[in-house]
Amino acid sequence: MSATVRIPTILRTYTAGAAEVTADGATLQEVLTSLDGQYPGIAARVLDDNGQLRRFVNVYVNDDDVRFIEGLASPTADGAQISIIPAVAGG
Repeated sequence: MSATVRIPTILRTYTAGAAEVTADGATLQEVLTSLDGQYPGIAARVLDDNGQLRRFVNVYVNDDDVRFIEGLASPTADGAQISIIPAVAGG
């Protein structure tokens, strides 16, 4: 299964500036593993030391926030759109 992953500006240094890339996997975990295989180091920016999603990184499969579905076990059907969105804070 192949998914399109939207890369936020802050992580595009890992993808040579590409805003969208493709990665394979039937679950979000598999897609992130595939993504890290192609772009080493990017998964460490999305996952914490325990292998869980970082607190201030939001990930969507299609339009669903993975925190409210199955987290890293969320299914990624062929053609799925995955968005990685770092939280923004400020005042």
